[in-house]
Order: sequence, then structure tokens, then C-alpha cells
Amino acid sequence: MGNKLIVLGDEYAGADTIAAWGEAGMKFLGVAKGTPATVDYDAIDKLGIQLSYTPGRNRVAVAEFNIGLMIAVARNITLSSTGLAKGEHVGEAMDDIYDVPDIKNVTFGPLDEKHPFTDYGIGFELYGKTLGIAGYGAIGREVAVRAKAFGMEILAYDPYMDAAKIEADGAKAVDLDTMLAQSDMVSIHLPVLPSTKGMVNKDWFSKMKPTAYLINTARAAVIDQKDFVEALQNKEIAGAAVDVYWKEPVPANHPLLSMRNVVCTPHMAGLTTDVDSWSGTMMGQEVTAYLKGEPRKYIWKVRK
Repeated sequence: MGNKLIVLGDEYAGADTIAAWGEAGMKFLGVAKGTPATVDYDAIDKLGIQLSYTPGRNRVAVAEFNIGLMIAVARNITLSSTGLAKGEHVGEAMDDIYDVPDIKNVTFGPLDEKHPFTDYGIGFELYGKTLGIAGYGAIGREVAVRAKAFGMEILAYDPYMDAAKIEADGAKAVDLDTMLAQSDMVSIHLPVLPSTKGMVNKDWFSKMKPTAYLINTARAAVIDQKDFVEALQNKEIAGAAVDVYWKEPVPANHPLLSMRNVVCTPHMAGLTTDVDSWSGTMMGQEVTAYLKGEPRKYIWKVRK
């Protein structure tokens, strides 16, 4: 059959499909995703084929978006921007919007009951705060490095990562309880595995500061949905920013959408004009290495 190569994107390949490909002579299988969740791992193992993938292809995109969510929730940017669009804290309409006084004399006024801070809150700075990173993989590390530039202290929890690698970035490797207890923000970067599904639950929230915020740009499945909603409603934690949901698109009546202490975005953290380029480059390197009989760099290893 020769060198039959198959590269997948978002389409799913189950056990029957992979078995059929194997019978047809497939020798190379690649999934151009950060986590190759669109294939049946057991079926691939039976064929004895190594699975190429593109880890970290969107690490910069997600990390930058993650920082954006942190700033948005810390400074109430989404809440106040939406408020203005809805007509909150705006002045009377003007015949000529360019007829304004000297800019040096423009002010909003005293911090009284009419000031927007009353509705939206003053917010806080990232500088000097502690960020907990749950999962110090490609994206978690990129978030940590960027947060460090904001003057944040970084606590990283990852039982699979060598502490020396974490601390080489200026972060501190800690156990789970320490990270939860000391962090002002906890950023989730966990893969979905049997051992991580629902791992972020009421036990986690009970150990976090009541002033802490949870940020999730990973997968919703690692969070217990009911425990999360109740923790926010009961003010066990101060708020959250999320880009992923248990059902997508997120149901219109989901309680997170109406919480003023939660920033919600529609699963777009990993989408930029640059990500496809990264995917193509990385998978191209894998295909070239295979055809040349050279070791491949990005081989998926199933974690339990």
C-alpha cells in the first residue's frame, strides 16, 4: 500500500474507522490539534501506530486570551462596557458631540451613589497578586510567564512536571492545597482525563480564598458544574471568567450568563489567524520526519 498518510482536524475517527484505515494500509496518522481527542486511542494502540499531534499550537493564543480574561474580571471591563452599551451611566444626548469643554476640566464627578463604581466596582490590580496555575503544560507555562511580567507571584501545581522546570521560569512548584489557599486567581489548564473530570469541585472551592477568582480556558469537563455555580452563588469565591462550557453553545438560560461577577466568552480563546499556521508547520514537520525515516517530535502518549 506504500506510505498512506492521514491527517485529521475536527472530524472524529472511531474504532471502526481506524481499523478500516489500518486494513487499507495506513502507516501514519496525525491529528492537527493540541489534544488529539478526535480519535480512539485504543484502536490506534491495536494497530501499533504512533499518533502525531500538534501540542501547544494555540498556546500563545490561549495564554494571551487568558490574561485578557484575568484583566477583564479584575477591572470589571466586560460589565462596565456592557453597561454603557445598555445605556447605564451615560449622559443626555447632544446635538453636537464635538462641542465639549476643555479636556483638562472633564471629570466624572465625586464617588457618590451616581458614580459607575457603585454598580461595577472599583476592581483590583494584578500587580502583587498571586496566580495559581493548575496544569503547567504548554499553555499554563505561557500564562505564567506573561503573568510574571505583570508583577504577579506564580504558584504552579502539576504532579507530572519536574519542579526544576517550573522554578526555572520564576514560578514556584507547590502542592494543590497550597496553591488553592494562597492564590488570588486560579487559572485552570488541566487536560480532560478520567482522573481530572470534575476534579475542580466543592472541595477546591472550600479551600480557595473567598476573594479569589477562577479562570478557565481549558475544558469545562474538569469542573463540577453544579459545585461551580453554587460556589459563585453562595460567594464561596469572588467570581470567575470562563471560555468553555459543559454544553456548547452554552444554553441561553445558563446561570453563569446572568452573574455580574462572571465574564463569559464563547469558546474563542484558541482561535486566531495564526493558529492554523502553527498547526500546519508542526504537522508538516511530523510528516517530513516520517517520510525521511527520522524520529518524530510530537508523539501522543495517553495519560490516565
